[in-house]
Amino acid sequence: MSKPDEAETNQRHAEAMKALKAEREALMSTKTEERGLLLVHTGDGKGKSTAAFGMAARALGWGQKVGVVQYIKGKWVTGERQFFSRFPDQVRYEVMGEGFTWDTQDRARDVAAAEAAWARSLDMIADPELSLVILDELNIALRYDYLDIHKVVEGLVRRPPDKHVCITGRNAKPELLAVADLVTEMRLEKHPFEAGVKAQRGIDF
Repeated sequence: MSKPDEAETNQRHAEAMKALKAEREALMSTKTEERGLLLVHTGDGKGKSTAAFGMAARALGWGQKVGVVQYIKGKWVTGERQFFSRFPDQVRYEVMGEGFTWDTQDRARDVAAAEAAWARSLDMIADPELSLVILDELNIALRYDYLDIHKVVEGLVRRPPDKHVCITGRNAKPELLAVADLVTEMRLEKHPFEAGVKAQRGIDF
């Protein structure tokens, strides 16, 4: 048998949860709109692309189709790229970048790659078969002014009303944040790289 004080605690807990449930149900009843969202994952912490690809997995779980354009990572082989290649009928995966800008050391080449990637992005955003489009590291291309932020914002705002678009990368520009429906900032607290640990398969790429 429960002690009297424990029984009283349990009763108070049950009453509090009942009130919380009623409050949540009342709140949820007011959320009736359903439309495509513009999501931005930014910040200096790890997990921006990881979270976006988690959304891709969710979409696939519901039988939806996904488009991915990678702006920076170039021909670097990643676990997500290899994984999503197993779903050729559900995922359009385009690696459009030339690599990190410190690798190419050629701004004209980086600009050309970014412009080609943006053209492919607009194509995917317009594709009615794709429910979610991930523009991985687009923020980096915008940070270095490889693309005109105003043209990018215009293209995103004019997307089909049911289209979800997720953009990743550090240093998201204010103009992009202003039109986003959801902004998540990944904050760095601690990273193994600082302790001399290199990027590892299955964790970092």
